[in-house]
Amino acid sequence: MSTVAELRAQYDAYKALNLKLAMTRGQPADENFDLSNDMLTAVTTDDLVTPSGVSIRNYPGGIFGLPEARELFAPVLGVKPEEILVGNNASLILMSSVFTWALLQGMKDSPRPWIQDAPKMIVTIPAYDRHFKLAAGLGFELVTVDMTSEGPNMDQVEALVKADDSIKGIFFVPVYSNPTGDSVSDETVRRLVSMETAAPDFTIFADNAYAVHHLTEEEVEPLNLLRAAEDAGNPDRVVLFGSTSKVTFAGAGLGFLATSVANLAHLGKLMGLASIGPNKVEQYRHVRFLQSYPGGIKGLMANHRAILAPKFQAVQDILTEHLDGTGLATWTDPKGGYFISLDTSRPVAAEVVALAKEVGVALTPAGATFPGGVDPNNSNIRLAPSRPPLQEVEKAMEIVALCVKLASAEYDAK
Repeated sequence: MSTVAELRAQYDAYKALNLKLAMTRGQPADENFDLSNDMLTAVTTDDLVTPSGVSIRNYPGGIFGLPEARELFAPVLGVKPEEILVGNNASLILMSSVFTWALLQGMKDSPRPWIQDAPKMIVTIPAYDRHFKLAAGLGFELVTVDMTSEGPNMDQVEALVKADDSIKGIFFVPVYSNPTGDSVSDETVRRLVSMETAAPDFTIFADNAYAVHHLTEEEVEPLNLLRAAEDAGNPDRVVLFGSTSKVTFAGAGLGFLATSVANLAHLGKLMGLASIGPNKVEQYRHVRFLQSYPGGIKGLMANHRAILAPKFQAVQDILTEHLDGTGLATWTDPKGGYFISLDTSRPVAAEVVALAKEVGVALTPAGATFPGGVDPNNSNIRLAPSRPPLQEVEKAMEIVALCVKLASAEYDAK
């Protein structure tokens, strides 16, 4: 094991290089965006009316999106076209809308608006910072449970929801979770949809953002939550979300939600008060482009995988080379998604991020994967290798590994 002085010397050598590398948020690379450039010309003046008879220039069309878009994206969430709403460019907007209307009016079978119950929302940790900020910003009290290799810790979840009727839902990523890459097991799905809840309107909000974002040929596809809820006799318990933000263009994609037909009618009526309908031109461009792409959505995602997988493998290779067997850190090896979760054995995550920044490597702030940005163990770091070129990922990870060693050695020397 190297001494603090030896590690500092290696660190100072990197510092002298004046690097500027970024591995912060999970953004696609321009090379990924280039795969969808033909979408920009997918609709012309010859395509002003869709095959279903909807004028893409006029108001009519409805809050649920183009029939062609609902047909195309329903399989992404494993649902029927009549169970999906296709909206504008971000699923976060749809999440915000559903939560807001639930607070003001309640879900379909709610005895009263949620806001009257000082509502709480279960969230997993570590998880997606925007989920925390959205739910907390709308007034939900966040109740945390651990994310495990099989999804939310169901012993914790079941105990909470059975005892507290102010817990209105659980909000999590079911497949390739951010940041760990964990996915729900079939058993977890069954327990979620069938568990006894004190709140009669308890709802599972599942952000299936990475449903088609596989990094290997082994595609993780657990039991579908909506179908399982039907089988369990709770057909209205589940609301699924997804988007094309990392399928086509991050800033010009489509968001969608899926739930039971009855739930969708309830939500559509409320959401229709705020909007006549989504951007039909953008939706039809996606339809035309993805229908004509070789292999469709699956073919496009295979090409994304070819770009992304080497970067994720580089992270694994370098962490293994420098940290395996040291006892200084553990990390996940996801089969999909956009992130790798690194946990330091000492409480030094913030120090690792600060050291990396000083050398010129920008990482997601330590604690970002916990509510309020506070990791009680100061150990979790979310790695996002998707945007930088492969060579930059390799260089950045060499530095991250060194910073883990240095921060740990300095901690032990105190």
